[in-house]
Amino acid sequence: MKRKATNNLFKRLLNVVLSGLLGAFILFWIYRDFDFSMALQVFDHDTNWWWMLLSLFFGVLSHVFRGLRWKQMLDPLGRQPSKSVCIDSIFIAYAANLILPRVGEVSRCATLQRWERIPFSKSLGTIVTERTFDVLCMALITLAAFFLQMPVFLRFFKETGTKIPSFVHLVTSPWFYVSFFSVLAVAMLLYYFIRYLSFFQKVKKLFIDLLEGMLSVKEVRNVPLFFCYTAAIWGCYFLHFYLTFFCFPFTSQLDWMAGVVLFVAGTVAVIVPTPNGAGPWHFAIITMMVLYGISATDAGIFALIVHTIQTLLVVVLGVWGWIHLQLKKTPTVWQTDEK
Repeated sequence: MKRKATNNLFKRLLNVVLSGLLGAFILFWIYRDFDFSMALQVFDHDTNWWWMLLSLFFGVLSHVFRGLRWKQMLDPLGRQPSKSVCIDSIFIAYAANLILPRVGEVSRCATLQRWERIPFSKSLGTIVTERTFDVLCMALITLAAFFLQMPVFLRFFKETGTKIPSFVHLVTSPWFYVSFFSVLAVAMLLYYFIRYLSFFQKVKKLFIDLLEGMLSVKEVRNVPLFFCYTAAIWGCYFLHFYLTFFCFPFTSQLDWMAGVVLFVAGTVAVIVPTPNGAGPWHFAIITMMVLYGISATDAGIFALIVHTIQTLLVVVLGVWGWIHLQLKKTPTVWQTDEK
């Protein structure tokens, strides 16, 4: 048992180190010749902080809506968790993803199990369903962006090596490696997901709990509200990103359609398992902004400042969620149940 625990700890540490190194390598490659004093000057003198605060407001609101939607999915399981615990668990989950990508889902279930006594496997099932809806939403947004801005995507494919006949040129293109790591990340996620499901199939009760959680969406009492929450989550995600355009003079002229395309590019890029998408997100945003006429330097400044501030927001919310839960008293009914 000790050896198994040690091996698990080693794997987790290795995952943390590898994901951090991958993000650091991509960031180093992107900003290797960058003049950071220019970014500091823009940060000090040219950033409109009112727009930034409005953007951060929608960032917080997206987490709140996600917590409220999750509560809707959890209610049919037999316990009605409090809204604050669901929202705090979302805050903590996003902060946990900064340490180890994709571990946030596990932390959400663990938080709920501790504070609301909802079985881990049941709440995990609701997250599987939740992620399915998120993937569908992202697919719809991506398709809409592609058809509405097809010339931009065709130019993007042309300039990033998609139609290059030379294999040597292909493998020397940075997009080859970004695409490779993205596909690899998806394959790894599918592998661990299938492994996880196969493990539960061996344990009947846990598998039933997982299936019950996945099907909980059928028992949601207010289905229109569920879809309103889903739309609100993605609307807030978009505004959290798009409003940052107005923070800087060199991006304020970009319209909302450019915002949708850049939003899609950034969302797809974070599939690569680095802390908060650091590295791949910068690369995708900078590359797409250049296609819209923004200089590489200005695009690099935008990506650096926006990603740093939004990451700090995730940290602050995670700390707040953890402190708020620690100050929360355990309900008396739980104490009675345990006696």
